[in-house]
Amino acid sequence: MVIGNEENYPSPASPPIEQDDSQPLPPPPSEALGELLDQMEDYIPTVPDALTARYLNQAGFETIDPRIVRIISVAAQKFISDIANDALQHCKTRTSSQHSGGHGSNKDKKPNKDRRYTLAVEDLTPALADHGITMRKPQYFV
Repeated sequence: MVIGNEENYPSPASPPIEQDDSQPLPPPPSEALGELLDQMEDYIPTVPDALTARYLNQAGFETIDPRIVRIISVAAQKFISDIANDALQHCKTRTSSQHSGGHGSNKDKKPNKDRRYTLAVEDLTPALADHGITMRKPQYFV
């Protein structure tokens, strides 16, 4: 059932649409997208646009709009940071379980806020698996 015409205006035969004044309507998607694109011009992502453009061209994606490349760069940065954060959580869980089973005293251990963590394959593998990426070591490294 169509309530309005093609431009989403109510037709004369349709019942009046009640508007709730308690909550403001969100901006149309085109305005929100325009605001996002304006904000992206000033932001410099960690993944360089040239690198993103190169991999996009290798995959067969061509665009003349640099804002599209910038959005994809930001999405890649978010993806990488999510994986790194998940790997850090796995590392913290692994190291806390290793230290809780030990018999040593707590006076020679560093406090948790000054502790440095190293990204290891043992932590990266489950973090990648959480995001649907399977990583296996080559057999000669086993």
